[in-house]
Amino acid sequence: MIGEIDFYGVYIPSLLLLMLIAFAVFGALRHALARLGLYRVVWHRSLFNFALYVIVLGCTIALTHR
Repeated sequence: MIGEIDFYGVYIPSLLLLMLIAFAVFGALRHALARLGLYRVVWHRSLFNFALYVIVLGCTIALTHR
């Protein structure tokens, strides 16, 4: 993973781009979980969403690290 990306003279941290990708995937997963009704069995929805985002972000970083 490189440290930063040059975008027309503006340096953007690569982690920011990975976080945006993970947020898009997380949004799709959250929508699918809500459609399937799986949030009914979750104790604390906000904590579950945060943990799911961290897992998706970790997977995104692991996939791009290779």
